[in-house]
Amino acid sequence: MRVYLDHNATTPVAPEVADRMDRAARELWGNASSVHHFGQQAKAAIDDARTHVAALVGGETSEIVFTSSGTESDNFAIRGAADVLEATGRTHLISTAIEHEAVLNTFKALTRRGFRVTLLPVDAGGIVDPDALRDVITNETALVSVMHANNEIGTIQPIGELAAIAKAHGALFHTDAVQTAGKIPIDVKAFGLDMLSISAHKLYGPKGVGALWLRKGVRMLPFMTGGRQERNRRAGTENVAGIVGLGTAAQLAIGTMAVDAERLRLLRDRLEHGVLTTVRGAERNGAAEPRVPNTTNISFDRIESESLLIGLDLDGFAVSSGSACSSGTLEPSHVLKAMGLPHARTLSSIRFSLGTSNTDADIERVITALPPLVEKLRSLTTVGGRR
Repeated sequence: MRVYLDHNATTPVAPEVADRMDRAARELWGNASSVHHFGQQAKAAIDDARTHVAALVGGETSEIVFTSSGTESDNFAIRGAADVLEATGRTHLISTAIEHEAVLNTFKALTRRGFRVTLLPVDAGGIVDPDALRDVITNETALVSVMHANNEIGTIQPIGELAAIAKAHGALFHTDAVQTAGKIPIDVKAFGLDMLSISAHKLYGPKGVGALWLRKGVRMLPFMTGGRQERNRRAGTENVAGIVGLGTAAQLAIGTMAVDAERLRLLRDRLEHGVLTTVRGAERNGAAEPRVPNTTNISFDRIESESLLIGLDLDGFAVSSGSACSSGTLEPSHVLKAMGLPHARTLSSIRFSLGTSNTDADIERVITALPPLVEKLRSLTTVGGRR
């Protein structure tokens, strides 16, 4: 039996989500922009999903824009804000060195248009110091984008305090909440946010659909042109079945989040303690708290992460060596590098991300399997010139 411990990369679709999507695909095939009965059926389903997604993040129904992914939501937020604010002379953008590539590469693309980008450092635990933002933000800053929780190490950023700093300087604040939506409570109004991105497939929904919460009153230019869908904010015929899936996943998360979070926290801590006490040279990467309840990132001295990943897969365990969007590269994790970890350690780290299907038995199997596997690989592998 295989054990899946890579839920930060993607989650299995919940049975309730799959059932509702199947019904939607068969019964709600009308175009939601059409005024006839079939179109209005589809529109009603989308509106219902919009209500559930808004409730998940503490926003209003009219503030939800459906997209194709978390990456598109990030692009929409960043490019849309940049396009509006460029004309005002605000051409400075701020983010962090540990963001997902959806944010980092979008910022990089905007530098080619003349925008100036500042990436905030993080401490050894992977957390941004709000004073670092205070030191660099100016009246020319258009947007600050800081992820809610990191996808590799799980650390949670102080986005409420950071958003307040941005607001004091007249800048917009966006957060990529792909790794927190459905795992921990989110209240966009209490945090003082302007924009927030989520992705369905990270919370037991389908791939190919996401959402951007856009605070009422924030001016944005859509970066996709075409029809007038999503209140003129995102052109293209809506993916009704996918949106229904996201809405259902959001509805389920609201009802189960608290219980799931506590159970996963206990399993995660048990896994972490078991590995750190039974495997020589194992160390946790990132702060213990604040952290999303399902994630731990552990380095294994004198082991290449890819070798360990393959060894675990052969033993029946699915884990990750970092972001799924960066898999296949030989570069060290930019997140661990930004935390100041030694080069060898950035190449010897594994992320375990738990989900609702994981059990006590799964954790015991991992803890039992890792020590002999690590010792075997150490006898075969050389890392950084050391055996």
